Amino acid sequence: MRTVMRRFVVVVVVGHGLIHLLGAAKGLGWAEVDALPEPISPTMGLAWLTAAAAIVATGVLLAARNRRWWVVGSLAVVVSQAVIVTSWDDARTGTAANLLLLAALGYTFASHGPASYRAEYQRRTAVALGEPHPETGAGAVVTEADLAHLPDLVAEYVRRSGALGQPRVVSVHARIHGRIRSGPKARWMTYTGEQVNTFGPAPSRLFWMDATMFGLPVDVLHVLVGPTATMRVKVCSVVPMVNAAGPDMDRAETVTLFNDLCILAPAALVDAPITWQPLDDHHVRGVFTNGTQTVTADLTFDDGDLVDFVSDDRMSTTLDGATTPQRWSTPVRDYARLGTRRLATYGEGCWHTTSPEGEFAYLEYHLDAITYNPETTQIDPTDHARRTQPQAIDGPKQGWRS
Repeated sequence: MRTVMRRFVVVVVVGHGLIHLLGAAKGLGWAEVDALPEPISPTMGLAWLTAAAAIVATGVLLAARNRRWWVVGSLAVVVSQAVIVTSWDDARTGTAANLLLLAALGYTFASHGPASYRAEYQRRTAVALGEPHPETGAGAVVTEADLAHLPDLVAEYVRRSGALGQPRVVSVHARIHGRIRSGPKARWMTYTGEQVNTFGPAPSRLFWMDATMFGLPVDVLHVLVGPTATMRVKVCSVVPMVNAAGPDMDRAETVTLFNDLCILAPAALVDAPITWQPLDDHHVRGVFTNGTQTVTADLTFDDGDLVDFVSDDRMSTTLDGATTPQRWSTPVRDYARLGTRRLATYGEGCWHTTSPEGEFAYLEYHLDAITYNPETTQIDPTDHARRTQPQAIDGPKQGWRS
């Protein structure tokens, strides 16, 4: 639930709960309540007090972002409406607050329940991280010898990333935040997102985004498993907006998987199925293969750091799911040390169009946290507000070969 919406619901719910104390005060004889002229028995006074406690507790748990707030809230809305019915002429306006609480409960179920994109993301990441990966031996780490087959620019980039002496990378979990838009003149939407990538003979890329459009929550789920990809979007976790699939989507996500390898997991480049071709002192071309998909990108380096990734193999996808071929690039900057690694913490996604607008950024992201070789228990798509500092963690698994 978005922050503004959450605060509004909390204020209404807590206020609603406090108003229930009027019924308790009258029924238990604590005070005369002119606003409730109908008689209330002591037994019903206790019921009003119970409803007040449950409703206020619901608001407090929601304000504290407790994941189980809906359990108390479900009970509270039933008890509250029951006591309102017993004093309908005096208390019926409280039904509006209960309807708001019921809507919040419904949204929570839709966005977090078993049919939600969030739940699907968690299930799929558990499966992906549970898949066995070819090992290079206990304690296998990236060594200087592993860089010998890479072009000098790529090898230096891997060194600067802090990969040497660290475990070989078979998977990565990243958390990001930023903003996104559908066109050069469209409004920006803020988002938080996270993804899990696994590497090897049948790689996967699972990306879940929690965005806001015109004040409404938007859920986005990208799924690439092996060579097959989909992208789905829902408004308010209920209304389908995009359901893209097919060869163009498969190819686009393969380019994105290649991009993730280069930007988020430089250590994994030592084993990735990439054919390299040095172009000049600042550029290298990479040809990446994933199953039947083969895509190409030109990487630009400056002072040993990757600063751009450009490909003509990724399609632009509109809101209705249609795709068109366009040049795609991801300039990155603001390198910083996150744990043992040194990575770009800011990047953009850009389309190079033939329209008068020309090149424009449709996506901006900030890297909040990254975990290499994570365990399933480390994957927890919760509110990014709890995380304030970028971090990086190296997990226990080692090795992948494709």
